[in-house]
Amino acid sequence: MGAVPALHFTGKARVDPAVEAAGFPRYAFVQAPMYFQNFLTMNSPQPLPGGGRGWAVPMDPAARVMHAGDVTEVGRAVAAAFAAGDEVPNGTYLAVCGGVYSWNDFVATLNAQGHGLQVMRVPPEAYDSFFPGARELREMYQYYEQHTYFGPEREKRIAATRALVPGGFTGFADWAKVHMKPG
Repeated sequence: MGAVPALHFTGKARVDPAVEAAGFPRYAFVQAPMYFQNFLTMNSPQPLPGGGRGWAVPMDPAARVMHAGDVTEVGRAVAAAFAAGDEVPNGTYLAVCGGVYSWNDFVATLNAQGHGLQVMRVPPEAYDSFFPGARELREMYQYYEQHTYFGPEREKRIAATRALVPGGFTGFADWAKVHMKPG
């Protein structure tokens, strides 16, 4: 597979050089994860073609490449970076991460909590026809599959964040128990 256009990420990345060139005395880049909250809205379980509910995805459901977390916890990393001051070098990337997951992980977690969900892989062309904007989302999932959500420097960025926020961040199972009750 070659380069995948991922407008969702490239648009955000264009900000980085502007921040670097602005001459701020202190700056860091805090990267939000794929939001668990998306499972309550745009990524909520849907009826599947063969019956049942869950997700039809244009990627390998077993690929553990999605760095995800509770978006309400991003501020903890921001506050920790401010509190650390000069200990956080300019240009540091901080990646907020409750865990790294596959679609199979999400389904297994939810099913263990009483949901009856499935995930199935569909061809990219089929996915592109599902809803307006599906192609951009499909390209984003293909980017995940090739590079993971946080990309090639993910471990360094996640470790830097965990060093600043020793308690870490909420994992999917704990978040889902509170926010995705079966029924």
